[in-house]
Amino acid sequence: MSVRITTPFSATSTAAEVVQGIDLTGRRAVVTGGASGIGVETARALAGAGAEVTLAVRDTAAGDRTAADITATTGNKAVFVSRLDLADQDSVAAFTADWDGPLHLLVNNAGIMASPLMRTPQGWEMQFATNHLGHFALARGLHGALAAAGGARVVSVSSSAHLRSPVVFEDIHFTEREYEPWAAYGQSKTANVLFAVEGTRRWAADGITVNALMPGAIQTNLQRYVSEEELNRLRAQMGGGDFLWKTPEQGAATSVLVATSPLLDGVGGRYFEDCAEAEPNVTGSRRGVAAYALDPAAAQRLWEVTEQTLAA
Repeated sequence: MSVRITTPFSATSTAAEVVQGIDLTGRRAVVTGGASGIGVETARALAGAGAEVTLAVRDTAAGDRTAADITATTGNKAVFVSRLDLADQDSVAAFTADWDGPLHLLVNNAGIMASPLMRTPQGWEMQFATNHLGHFALARGLHGALAAAGGARVVSVSSSAHLRSPVVFEDIHFTEREYEPWAAYGQSKTANVLFAVEGTRRWAADGITVNALMPGAIQTNLQRYVSEEELNRLRAQMGGGDFLWKTPEQGAATSVLVATSPLLDGVGGRYFEDCAEAEPNVTGSRRGVAAYALDPAAAQRLWEVTEQTLAA
């Protein structure tokens, strides 16, 4: 049985605190969704530690503004911007084709949450297509660069919302069942954890580890499809008055920990929250990790289904 990983950090730690004392000079990182929310603070912390950082974003103008801000605050001029639309497989393919040289850190941070029913031109449900299929194709397309880095890490940003739904293999894209935004989001976030499990199994021999995490509740434009009334309802579900929002700097901390901490050298296939490996979920709680999200058989099945979906 593996030993649960704990660290000196907590729910209130910031990304800057987590990376303090870690030298990332010579390391190259990609952060998807790096121009907004916790992506900005994740990228800032990595750049502040000396990494070369590429912001992979849909809106390159916003990316350019963010890159300039990160350079101004860290003094690191090696902050670049490249266009990436995770819902568009051609865009993902173009990004990976343009990448040259090793890649040490891939932070799959971008996402869409609780959106109305939308579909890609292929008919894929948009949350699953963006949060899982796009990031899967990105990581697979960058596999050679990750392997070339030696000891590369892939960070899969999941959510406690994974507790809302396993991957429903019988109807992933809601063609038969009624669409429910939170079920679709939850399924995609479970897929992010399963990707870490199977990605580590398949790629550990190449020196690549993949871990998933829950960043915490942070008010960002991720909630653009969620009304204030809905947020209040969710807050009540999750403990009401005891519910605490994190700042973006705190929300980025677990991503940065998973990306950089020496405590995770060679460790993969796990799920973290509040800067520590999560405990198993207790029914009725919104903390911890669901057993179905760490299930090796489901992880292998999802990988195979994903490859078939992308090849179709």
